[in-house]
Amino acid sequence: MKNNLCRFFLSLCVATLAVACCDNTSLTETSAPAKHVVLIGLDGLAGNLVEAAEMPTLKDMMARGAWTLKSRSVLPSSSAVNWASTYMGVPTEMHGYHTWGSRVPDFPSIEVGENGIVPTIFTAIHRADSEARTSAFYEWEVHGCLIDSIAVSYHRHVPMRDGLSDDLTAAYVAELKQNKPLFSIVIYDSPDVEGHEYGWGSPEYMARLKVLDNHIAQIVEATKEAGTYEDTLFIVMADHGGINKGHGGTTAEEMDAPLIFCGSGVKQGFHIESAVMRFDTAPTIAYALGIEQPDVWRGKALTQIFE
Repeated sequence: MKNNLCRFFLSLCVATLAVACCDNTSLTETSAPAKHVVLIGLDGLAGNLVEAAEMPTLKDMMARGAWTLKSRSVLPSSSAVNWASTYMGVPTEMHGYHTWGSRVPDFPSIEVGENGIVPTIFTAIHRADSEARTSAFYEWEVHGCLIDSIAVSYHRHVPMRDGLSDDLTAAYVAELKQNKPLFSIVIYDSPDVEGHEYGWGSPEYMARLKVLDNHIAQIVEATKEAGTYEDTLFIVMADHGGINKGHGGTTAEEMDAPLIFCGSGVKQGFHIESAVMRFDTAPTIAYALGIEQPDVWRGKALTQIFE
């Protein structure tokens, strides 16, 4: 009888150890839709202006991927508010960032994680695999306050120089080639800059879209040189649109922005017709990487875009 019990507990221990070993698999070894995710953010890119824009790279991504030009912002339709929802998977009322340049919540967040901030997509990845390489590059320093910088492997503020974004793209391209991060973001401060100075849809605004499209092309090419292109899910998005020389209100021009997915695991030529909110972005990234999303998130993964 004692021998049988010993055998039983020995078998149980072996089985438990086997499960533990399986659970130790890194994120890059899972069967999730993507092994790398590259998120490219264009601050202030209005959904209603994309079709008229000279952006061949972006439009090729739309043709080969899944997209909507009416991904809706949370309110107010301002930058920090919507980037917070992008990273945190929750609406304004839950994360508490309520002004254009909020660096800390304007009212208490409904929940904070282990790093003193609402769990972000970077938090979720770090929880799943603390060794996974993640990175964040941005021109507007406020992003560093919204991403959970403790959970990010590397983040860098690269401001515009002479009104150009060449430095940001060069730094980000170097990161893609050298470190091949599992998840990374690069956030441009344009065309919001041109929108405020000249107006949304102005010749200057539309000209900057053509320049930004070239930056996107450089990023795509970098993944090819790094050998990660085939396994990469590309996301191109914006936080809000604009009207005249501003944003923050409730017009469709201010609230609707593009959300484009292309690459690993994504259906081709798929128009997303269902309602999409800014806070659906983080859950979709988590799904693409095969990780569990924090309980506090209220966004939903856009599973319909994947094969």
